[in-house]
Amino acid sequence: MKKKVFLLLLGLLIALVLAACGEKSQEDVVSALDEKVQKMTGYKADAKMTLQTGNDPQVYEVEIWHKDPTFYRVNLKNAEKDQSQMILRNEEGVFVLTPALNKSFRFQSEWPENSSQAYLFESLVHDVKEDPEAKFTATKDQYVFETKTNYKNNNMLPKQEITFSKKDLKPVSVKVMDPDRKVLLLVEFTKVEFDASFDKSAFDVDKNMSSATLDEIPVMGEVNKQPLEVLYPSEDALAGVELKEEKKIETENGTRVIMTFGGEKTFTLIQERARVAEVATTISLSGEPVDLGFTVGTLTDKSISWTYNGAEFMIASDDLTQEELISVARTVQSKSVK
Repeated sequence: MKKKVFLLLLGLLIALVLAACGEKSQEDVVSALDEKVQKMTGYKADAKMTLQTGNDPQVYEVEIWHKDPTFYRVNLKNAEKDQSQMILRNEEGVFVLTPALNKSFRFQSEWPENSSQAYLFESLVHDVKEDPEAKFTATKDQYVFETKTNYKNNNMLPKQEITFSKKDLKPVSVKVMDPDRKVLLLVEFTKVEFDASFDKSAFDVDKNMSSATLDEIPVMGEVNKQPLEVLYPSEDALAGVELKEEKKIETENGTRVIMTFGGEKTFTLIQERARVAEVATTISLSGEPVDLGFTVGTLTDKSISWTYNGAEFMIASDDLTQEELISVARTVQSKSVK
């Protein structure tokens, strides 16, 4: 009898050892990711983000800071144009800092909790947890999930492939895909530090604006001197819609270009050279901040506006949905009529 009990216990021990040596299940990995989010105090990360929605790939350097529970600092820098934009969230609200214009924009928003965020670890884990149909694959060194996205106003990017490191569960890459599984947004993490420490002023608007503005003084000095570089949506921005009219109006601030698009739907695209504020200025905006990849825009029911490379843009329409406004705005990167 004792021998049978011994053999039974030995068998159970062997089974436990074998299970421990085997691959973790999808549920095990999701549970471990969730535990990591719940226990960590914050993190710092660096990533390269490539946007494929225009005619040519746009590459950006992204620096992400997060202090639990709700402080964020995301710095987006154009690798070629040497200009940056920063999203800050602290106890005062959500701010978008545009150092080249010496301006910050304040929103009353729940960002980043209201939609998927391809460069935020906890957002990626949330998407993995909330998709009951998520596909899971384990490779030698990585865990790979394919999940639905949760872009509140953009169903043009319904899927994403999220890769985590087996060793420490750090995010490795994110591929956000269109309905045809074409990768339109790629985030590649180059450095991730969990439980990072932060200075007291790390998420302060004035402190970040001052330091960022100093870095971009040469850029600021040139913004008002540059001629307006007129940009157009890509040819496949919206099916059945084409440019009907383009007008140029001279204002005190220079040239304003007004484009009217028509066909199955209509919208107006307005662009002009942005003005640099003489002193640091904070402007309160209605609407929601929305990530366009290359910049952060302001979305309302009937319009979307943003600044990019020293110019201000706005698309207004009674026909377009918010999803379509975002989709068209993402493609306004072409220098020729499409």
